[in-house]
Amino acid sequence: MAATSSSSSESNEANSKWLDAHYDPMANVYTFSSCIALADLHGDGEYKLVVGDLGMAGHTMRLKVYRGTGLASESTLLDLPSAVSTFLMDQNEPRTPAVAVASGPFVYVYKNLRPYFKFTLPPLDANPLEQDVWEQAKEDMIDPLTLKEMLEGIREKAEIPLSVRSLRFLAQDVPEMENFVNLHKGQPIKRQTVITCMSTLKKNMADEDAVSCLVIGTESADVLILDPEAFTILAKMTLPSVPAFLDVMGQFDVEYRVTVACRDGSIYILRRESKRPKYCIELSAQPVGLVRVHKNIVAGCSDETLQGYTQKGKKLWTVYLPAPLMTMSLLDQKSRGFQAVMVGLANQVVHMYRDKNLVDVIRTQKDTSLGPPVAQSIRLSVPKKTRLYVDQTLRERENAVAMHRVFQMDLYRLRLMAARAYVKALESSLAPITSTRQEPLKMNAVVQGIGPTFKLTLHIQNTSAGRPSINLLVSFLYDQSLYAMKRAFFKAPMLVPGLNYPIETFVECLSDKGISDVIKVFVLREGQSMPLLTAHINMPVSEGLAAA
Repeated sequence: MAATSSSSSESNEANSKWLDAHYDPMANVYTFSSCIALADLHGDGEYKLVVGDLGMAGHTMRLKVYRGTGLASESTLLDLPSAVSTFLMDQNEPRTPAVAVASGPFVYVYKNLRPYFKFTLPPLDANPLEQDVWEQAKEDMIDPLTLKEMLEGIREKAEIPLSVRSLRFLAQDVPEMENFVNLHKGQPIKRQTVITCMSTLKKNMADEDAVSCLVIGTESADVLILDPEAFTILAKMTLPSVPAFLDVMGQFDVEYRVTVACRDGSIYILRRESKRPKYCIELSAQPVGLVRVHKNIVAGCSDETLQGYTQKGKKLWTVYLPAPLMTMSLLDQKSRGFQAVMVGLANQVVHMYRDKNLVDVIRTQKDTSLGPPVAQSIRLSVPKKTRLYVDQTLRERENAVAMHRVFQMDLYRLRLMAARAYVKALESSLAPITSTRQEPLKMNAVVQGIGPTFKLTLHIQNTSAGRPSINLLVSFLYDQSLYAMKRAFFKAPMLVPGLNYPIETFVECLSDKGISDVIKVFVLREGQSMPLLTAHINMPVSEGLAAA
């Protein structure tokens, strides 16, 4: 019986229309289908796999790019990703797509696999009753226990949910409530939503390489369409429930439809310039996947069914699946005009449907045996031990204590030198990054030109969370016999958090001997002599003056 089943599986693989392209059982990737995308990231015609890896236990989240089964690049993510999409955001050559990663209330945009822009969802309106209660706590009119009772009453009756601060306060133990109130009562109440799903929409052309907009579904039951260049909100639509899956077709400037599967077990269809859904489809169970094929909608449900509907909500057919549905995707072969729905099942089988007809089955399971792969049991050809290796081993074994002491002494000396240099940099503010929390700044400088006139550009950035920096002065210290500057001391503009401020000035070299020196840049607080941060700029040799 076992021989018969094995021979039948081998014959099925031999007669399969699909070729095994890439397979890596030890990739150690933990993600969802919404965090996976295929894209030609470098414009060379070779598609690469982009994966938002969730990591292990909420740590080591990574944005990984695979070329085949080899890891081509890797970037660290600050939070758990909820969706990954690739889209073209401009018409510049080469036509390489950007990567958008949705994570919490943010969308991180990577261009050429480098961080390019961060979009933040607009904050929501806080509950006015909640604000009044916290205002009373701020003025010490109520104690923490009364605050807890009032917040619990608001949570049960109010339509607007409580903020994260109030929910964290309600989860505190009684002895910790007073410290929590004293720590947060002076801060304004903010209510922030998060992103649940994301897709793309063509801007004004239907071409495959046309500029696209990002379409975002949020936990506050809203659908937002973002401008691909300025990342402003072009359109906002409200749903009766939280969106879980998005499918978008059309162009934003012409006509488009947004099909949304929500957590209330319904599918809503939104059209251009409509703030509310135009059609509603009630499913038999919770949606697991959503795909649009031509003008029809195909939804996979948690009751192991695949259901087809028209775009106006009329039910066409139902297919009962042999196993629970895990994920869905559209197979679009444009050269032959062929479209089909690929359904991944829990039994490690992929079914391919055209309408309600099963056209193919792909088996993805490679090895049914438990435990490590077979390759780990193969003995490695370890080279023989040489005479030099044996002598070195004996020497380390006989002098292990002395070698360890020398290593520890060098390590302590290195740590001491590093600590002294760090303290010296902090005391004299010689580092290009401030060490105080009151003025978190960082600065770098760029020198352009061949001389005798150089363009000096300072990039100053305020790295605080929400407090601008004002009343800052910039001063230059240099050898006046070698260089001349029109403005060696001026006032810096107000620094808004998160923005990079380029400050330009010109330096003229006065010497024709082909020598150069260091120009020191100080950023100071008005009324203080101790600089906040310092940068040393190694000026290049003035080639223009030397040639003259």
